[in-house]
Amino acid sequence: MSRAEPGGGRAAAGGPGGDAGGQEGAEELAARRASAARREVAAARRVVVKIGTNTIMRPKDAALRISGRGAGGATGARAEGIDAEYLHRVAAEIADLIRSGREMLLVTSGAIGMGARELGLAKRPKDIVTRQACAAIGQGLLMEEYRRAFEVYGLCAAQVLVTRDVWDSRAAYLNLRATVERLLEERVVPIFNENDTVSTAEIGNAFGDNDRLSAYVASKIDAEVLIILSDVDRLYDADPRLEPGARAIPYVRELEPEILAAAGNKGSEFSTGGMKAKLAAVGIARDAGCRVIVAHGRESRVISRVLSGEDLGTLFDAEAGLKNRARWLKNSRPQGRISVDAGAFAAIRGRNSLLPRGVTAVEGSFERGAVVLVNEAAKIVTSFSSAELQSILGRKSGEVESLLGPGAGHIVARPEDTVFLDE
Repeated sequence: MSRAEPGGGRAAAGGPGGDAGGQEGAEELAARRASAARREVAAARRVVVKIGTNTIMRPKDAALRISGRGAGGATGARAEGIDAEYLHRVAAEIADLIRSGREMLLVTSGAIGMGARELGLAKRPKDIVTRQACAAIGQGLLMEEYRRAFEVYGLCAAQVLVTRDVWDSRAAYLNLRATVERLLEERVVPIFNENDTVSTAEIGNAFGDNDRLSAYVASKIDAEVLIILSDVDRLYDADPRLEPGARAIPYVRELEPEILAAAGNKGSEFSTGGMKAKLAAVGIARDAGCRVIVAHGRESRVISRVLSGEDLGTLFDAEAGLKNRARWLKNSRPQGRISVDAGAFAAIRGRNSLLPRGVTAVEGSFERGAVVLVNEAAKIVTSFSSAELQSILGRKSGEVESLLGPGAGHIVARPEDTVFLDE
C-alpha cells in the first residue's frame, strides 16, 4: 500500500480483477491513521510555527503601506514591506493558544527580503555581502514588527538568532535549549531566525533555508508539531500550476520515493525554500517524533484550525522519535571521517562499542569528543583525536595505553555515542 494518500485517503488502486475489498480495507486503514494523527496534533502542547517569506511580506500591489520606506523615502506608496496586519492576526491566534495552555515558538523568514526592499532592490541579492547587509537592516525591522504585534496581546517576543554552529556544539545547544525553556516558562514567544548577517554556506555554518531551521528547532526543543506556513496549500502529486489535474495529498505516513518525487522547485525572488526544502525539513522533524503540517499561511486562522484537528494542508505523520542525544548526533556535521572493517561495523550495528582494532583509516583533523562519520553510514562521538586514532588504528585494546599513556582508555565510541543515518 502506498503510505501517501492523495485525494483524501486513496490507496494504490488494483488492476483489472484486483481485490476491491482489499483496496477498501487499505483506504479505511489510511483514513483511520490520518484521523488519529489529526487528534494527536490537536492534543499537542509544544508547537513550532514557521512563517515563510512569501507569507509574511505584504503583496506588491497592496493599496496601503504598513511599514518600511518607499523609493526616495516616500510613505503611503506601493506596499512592499512586512504585512503588519497579518502579523497582528498571527499574534492574536498565538496569544489565544498560549492562554489555552500551549507553548508556542516561531521561526520566521523575511529579514533579507525586508532589508532588500528597504534598500529598493527589486530582486533578492545574489552576492553574499549584499545579502548579509540586507539581513543586518531587515532583522531589526522584522523583530520590531513582531514586538509591536505581540505587545498588543500582552505578550513579550524574544529574538533568537542562530547559526548551524549552535546545533553542532553539544554545549552551545544545551545552553540554548535551557534559555528557550526559561523563555517558555515566562510565557515569552521565542522567535527564531538564522543569523544571515554572519552565516554563509561557504563557511559551512548556514542552514540554507528556514524550513530546515524550523525542523531543527522542533527537533531540538522536543516540539510535538511543526506547522510550516507557506504560499502553497499542501503537497500535490504534481505541480498544480502546470498540471490542472494534480491531486492533493492530505496525509503522508512515510517519505517514500513517490512523495519525494512530487516535490518541485518552488520559490520566489525573496524566498529560498521550496517543497523539496520542506520535505527535507519533514525528515529531520520525523526523527524527533514530531508531526509536520504544510499549509497555506494566508488561510483564515490557519494555526488555530490546524491545532483543532481540522483537515488543512498536508499532514506528515511521525513514528516514535529518536532520543534527544541521538537526534543531536545524527543532525550534527561531522568533523572528520573514519573507516572500519566489516566486523567492526557489524559490531556497532549490534549495539556494541567500537574498538581501535576495527578502525582501518582516518580522514580529517579533529579532537576528542568530535562528531565523526563512520563508513558514510553512521556517526559517533569519538573518544580519541584524529592523531591518536592514527597511532592506534588496527591495534588490540591492550596495546592502547602503551601507545597513548595510562588512562587513555581503549574504546573509540560506546553504543550511546553512536547513531546510524538510516535509523
